[in-house]
Amino acid sequence: MIKSFLIIISFSTLLFSSQQVILVVADDFNTSKAKLECFEDGKILFKKIDVNLGKNGLGWGLGEIDIQENSQEVKKYEGDKKAPIGIFKLTNIFGYAKKSNFKLPYLHTSKSLICVDDSNSNFYNHIIETDGNQKSYEHMKRSDNQYKLGITVAHNQEGKAKRGSCIFLHVEKYAGAPTAGCTSMRYSDIQKIAKWLDKKKNPILIQIPKSSSDRILKLYPQLQSSQLLH
Repeated sequence: MIKSFLIIISFSTLLFSSQQVILVVADDFNTSKAKLECFEDGKILFKKIDVNLGKNGLGWGLGEIDIQENSQEVKKYEGDKKAPIGIFKLTNIFGYAKKSNFKLPYLHTSKSLICVDDSNSNFYNHIIETDGNQKSYEHMKRSDNQYKLGITVAHNQEGKAKRGSCIFLHVEKYAGAPTAGCTSMRYSDIQKIAKWLDKKKNPILIQIPKSSSDRILKLYPQLQSSQLLH
């Protein structure tokens, strides 16, 4: 009973403190396409945005609340090319520009920054200055524009081995291109979203297949106006 009470309290704290919500809904677990809506205080902002998911669709990730109802449904793992399903904090913005005026913390992605995807490393799922000792990682300053502007998704914050790393919202490789596990979109769209996000409004990402709509509406009744959840 005490445990249940604490869970309810933590749910309430998250729900009422999350004033900004990015909602991504895919038709099913296997598609690499989805739609995105933005909410603030229960109101929809902007027009629906087309986004790209992992090449192999979606898998259950590790977020703020465990919303998985069917234990048989596939989970997100390192290298599976699936985008994570769940509710995740959005912690910072990163990009190639040296300065910014965003309302989330900003990280300039210099050539020395890497994100570690080796689950045996003590820095697994962390963005760090390269130390020359990491066996597997990706550069945060790429030769293309995919990380010209991006938003860090707090998936697998505890760094659970092999459950996935380096999950971002970022610029699409080209129109309609699937990702290795992130969520991508046009530069103009992510630029608009990045300017809107505000640390004081506790922004989160809710990313789900359509089949989880009822569960999300129970947790987030302020999303009733969503066209994607109905």
